[in-house]
Amino acid sequence: MTTLVTGATGSVGRHLVAQLVQAGQPVRALTRRPAAADLPAGAEVVGGDLLAPDTLPAALRGVARMFLFAVPETAQTVVDHAVRAGVRRIVVLSSSAVDDSVADDAVGSFGHAHHRPVERAVERAGVAWTHLRAGEFMLNTLDWAPELRAEGVVRGVNGHFPSAPIHEADVASVAAAALLGDGHAGAKYFLTGPALITPVEQVRTIGAALGRALQFVELTPDQARDLWRRRGMPSEVIEHLLWSPPAPPADGGYAALVRVSPTVAEVTGRPARSYAEWVADHVADFR
Repeated sequence: MTTLVTGATGSVGRHLVAQLVQAGQPVRALTRRPAAADLPAGAEVVGGDLLAPDTLPAALRGVARMFLFAVPETAQTVVDHAVRAGVRRIVVLSSSAVDDSVADDAVGSFGHAHHRPVERAVERAGVAWTHLRAGEFMLNTLDWAPELRAEGVVRGVNGHFPSAPIHEADVASVAAAALLGDGHAGAKYFLTGPALITPVEQVRTIGAALGRALQFVELTPDQARDLWRRRGMPSEVIEHLLWSPPAPPADGGYAALVRVSPTVAEVTGRPARSYAEWVADHVADFR
């Protein structure tokens, strides 16, 4: 049975295509620019655009399973095409920002409003579905690379507030398990990395890999807002990043407010990769 991977040249999709090829599975990789895809030789690379669903029927022909990273504007049409083509299992790359307590007719947060409509479209389709509600990606810290290369500093906010970011390859591994294995239908998997880490500690980890002393510089909200606006960041993203963490509980500090999920290990049978492992995989990007 052929699996269609949408977003095949993205951070998760590229790993997923490689893992499926390595597992000997027929995989079709969807991308807007097939000639520039640079994907494993065992993958069938096809053209198509989720923002233009009419480009998809040929790519969906003969597909039984689908990895979907869609946008809300076209999600329903994309799913309709998939169902008509005979797709029977869809794994959705979603977000931990999705909140099941928010009514479907309510807006919710920026992340919820973007991802929940995609989930809903798949849930209504009458196929087996699995949602991968991934938390913060380790990959996000690649945004620091230009500043680190130029000045050896990262400027940001909430430098001492921890999170549990996840390696993009681990998201792909969970996706592969859900696409190929049984027992995942109807699951809403909350995905994180294996441990808490603060931005200050992340910068320190990058510095250790590079053999350089790097620094995290804490900005005020106004300073950060001005900096990010000048870099062209959308206002809704800026305000999302500027949230103020609550006061830490006396019995456990900030770590008591952040959940680390064991799902990667439970689904794949191996521990989630650490941030140090991610840095080792991407160290050349920071040089």
